[in-house]
Amino acid sequence: MEALDLARWQFGITTVYHFIFVPLTIGLSLLVAIMQTRAVFSKDPARKDAWTRMTKFFGSMLIVNFGIGIATGIVQEFQFGMNWSEYSRFIGDVFGAPLALEGLAAFFVESVFLGLWIFGWGKMPEKIHLLTIWAVALATTGSAYFIVAANSFMQHPVGATLNPETGRAELDPSQGSLLAVLTNVTTLAAFPHVVSGAWLVAGAFLTGVAAWHMVRHHNRARELGFETEEGQEQHLAARDLYRPTVRFGVVAMCVAAVALVISGDFQAQIMFKQQPMKMASAEALCETETGASFSILSVGGPEAFAQDCEDVTHLIEVLYVTSFLATHTFDATLQGVDDLNAQYKDQFGETATDIHGNEVELDYRPNLFVTYWSFRLMMGLAAFSGILALWTLWVTRGKGENARTTGSKRFQWFAVLAIPMPFFANAAGWVFTEIGRQPWVVHPNPDDPTIRLMTMQGVSSHPGWMVLTSLVAFTLVYGVLAVLWFGMMRRAALKGVPLATRDPETDELDTPTLSFDY
Repeated sequence: MEALDLARWQFGITTVYHFIFVPLTIGLSLLVAIMQTRAVFSKDPARKDAWTRMTKFFGSMLIVNFGIGIATGIVQEFQFGMNWSEYSRFIGDVFGAPLALEGLAAFFVESVFLGLWIFGWGKMPEKIHLLTIWAVALATTGSAYFIVAANSFMQHPVGATLNPETGRAELDPSQGSLLAVLTNVTTLAAFPHVVSGAWLVAGAFLTGVAAWHMVRHHNRARELGFETEEGQEQHLAARDLYRPTVRFGVVAMCVAAVALVISGDFQAQIMFKQQPMKMASAEALCETETGASFSILSVGGPEAFAQDCEDVTHLIEVLYVTSFLATHTFDATLQGVDDLNAQYKDQFGETATDIHGNEVELDYRPNLFVTYWSFRLMMGLAAFSGILALWTLWVTRGKGENARTTGSKRFQWFAVLAIPMPFFANAAGWVFTEIGRQPWVVHPNPDDPTIRLMTMQGVSSHPGWMVLTSLVAFTLVYGVLAVLWFGMMRRAALKGVPLATRDPETDELDTPTLSFDY
């Protein structure tokens, strides 16, 4: 494999691995903040205690996830200089600005206030302490905004001009400068989609973990007998401790699902205008069509695994839906992959010079197989969350004393199975976003295509063995970190919440502790 392919593999592996932690941190910090808010403002001592315990239970996992996320995230920015130095030289003046803001204005805030939240239990006024976790939640969301703004410039460059003397993209006050970058229409469309995806991840995680314990306590109560004191204690733990958290997670998933549909629809319309090749490839729409259908299932021979549309066969389609997604009309005409490829060759040329000075014949079509199926995985894997939400609402129906819990082992294991599915959906969405943009690392703005850079022109001029060495090293290190992360998260999740006990002298509930001693 050439250095370019190896560099792309390395960036893809490290980025997808890092993104395991990002949506969970964004979403879980918000849900933990809401749970602590419910605890602080609850007037019922029992509910206050329950929400405090659940806050600390899931807070312990937030800490683990945040720590591993830092370790894996540092590599991301170093890679721009390691393997993508020509990209950094070309776009660094613009791309570095939102990254600097992310570090200075967001990451420092979330790190400092997370420390105050961890060590401030019992040492700060209750409401002041609550503000620290809200600062963490807002800062993690702000961090996501700056990162999405940087990525959106790669998708749709704005606010900058090309300096002909240096050959670099530079912020231009006449074009709106940094403000234009931060208010890029692509950013405004992508950010709510990314954040709502994070909410879905956190909601499924919260629901899955709490549901597992709810079923465990329900069955334990059944074994002991609901009429016994210990059995009643287990029943109350299932009903009054874990069941509210399960349903809270379902509410988060439902809110996220609505936001995902609305933001996804808005983003799709923008992408059809800004990157029609990406969206045509997502549908394997090879020829220009009026009233284009949505492909549910397409197959292809060996050539379809690369870029050849002639090897693609559509088996199941829904008429007119793709045109509706693009324009909200059923009879819109959409350009196909082959026609767009010919158009781009006329506009940008049939050949280009790579980093080594070699003349390369260009093909503007991305990998159809990866683009097509990553788009479907992004949407299809969300079905697990939908099934979990409906099943959960059914088995936990009722109110007050009639509130139900369940001992169904099938439900318990499906809830666990549903936990990783939004993670995979998020990763598939980013694979689609980045692979579908190829062969561009900076996609030209249709209105002003002067700022553009091909992937083969952005890579560093390293020999292949050097990139392969770092690829192997990072993959091994990340593999070790994956085992450690899974082990710590699993241990924290299985630990559960200590059941409340009363002091025999004061008759007050004991104070749970936040566990982060890993």
